[in-house]
Amino acid sequence: MTPNSRVLDRRTLNRTTLDRQLLLARSAMTPAQAVERLVALQGQDVNPPYYGLWSRLSSFTQDDLTSLLHSRQVVRGSLLRATQHLTLAGDYVWLRPLLQPRLSRGLRGAFGGALRDVDLDELARLARAHLTRAHLKGRTLTRTQVRDLLAERWPGVDRLALNWTVQAVLPVIHTPPSGEWNRGGAVPFTLAEEWLGRPLDTAPPVERLVTRYLAAFGPAGVMDVQAWSGLTRLRPVIEAMDLRAYRDEDGRVLYDLPDAPLADPETPAPVRFLPYFDNLIVAYADRSRLMTAERRKAVCVGAVIHPTFLVDGVVAGMWDLKDDTLTLRPFRPLPGPVMEELTAEGERLLAFAGEKDAAIALDLIQS
Repeated sequence: MTPNSRVLDRRTLNRTTLDRQLLLARSAMTPAQAVERLVALQGQDVNPPYYGLWSRLSSFTQDDLTSLLHSRQVVRGSLLRATQHLTLAGDYVWLRPLLQPRLSRGLRGAFGGALRDVDLDELARLARAHLTRAHLKGRTLTRTQVRDLLAERWPGVDRLALNWTVQAVLPVIHTPPSGEWNRGGAVPFTLAEEWLGRPLDTAPPVERLVTRYLAAFGPAGVMDVQAWSGLTRLRPVIEAMDLRAYRDEDGRVLYDLPDAPLADPETPAPVRFLPYFDNLIVAYADRSRLMTAERRKAVCVGAVIHPTFLVDGVVAGMWDLKDDTLTLRPFRPLPGPVMEELTAEGERLLAFAGEKDAAIALDLIQS
């Protein structure tokens, strides 16, 4: 580890984070390159990954991401923090095995009681057999169909537990049209090895995860990496790596790649919209580089991460698009020029979403 006594103030951390997240200026990267940079896009709902890439890329359409899903370059499945994410196929094959302990731990925590009489190894074998047989017949089973087949073996087990167990114990991909813009419906299950045409890595190094995280979110502390990934006990791993160490204003040790540049804290930060569950908002245990503790309570409510907009690089409010209205909810009154920039960016968001007749409304949040 490269020692460094430099203290990084919050503005330097903020601008460096935004730069690595492609939010200081829209990037000319391809969508595939951007997904690789970001490691994974939260895909719990179908539209947020599209909004997230739109906010970061200079040229992006819904078809760009949809075509990556159909060409199998990008896949959707359970990954970080045991939630749905989109990632490059080449990253899925090492991310999924590395995150498997977190998926297993989450399953036990959520459904341990309901599954106490279920042999999970047997369940995994049986679910794999059902999925393989369907694949050989040219069929794709949905989550509900797999659940019902498993219920024949375990009729007394809670159906909700069976509903979610398969994707925790088996690497399954939710194949298109699942994950497409504005597409809902039943969630398909396909074994990852069958969809990708290759096996998953058997022993991926956890250092690879740390390196990719820092490239996209650094500098950051051990607890930050763990909050983003859902993994634990990473301190000895990180401390043994060849990383540069800084400190923040509160004295926390922050780690970064040895050759990763820091952004100029005086760099202007444009208004940007972030969707539901954007990984930037949940990438840190300490989110002070992005928002105050009070605003975090408003944005991060239980398992829900509300859509936000950034002003001067920090979370300044929330937004929502429904019933032909884009509602902007700043935490405090914003100066006229900032409101003009925010409205202009909102109009661009509506154009991207195809909401030509939608209106923009203002609803101040008292905080």
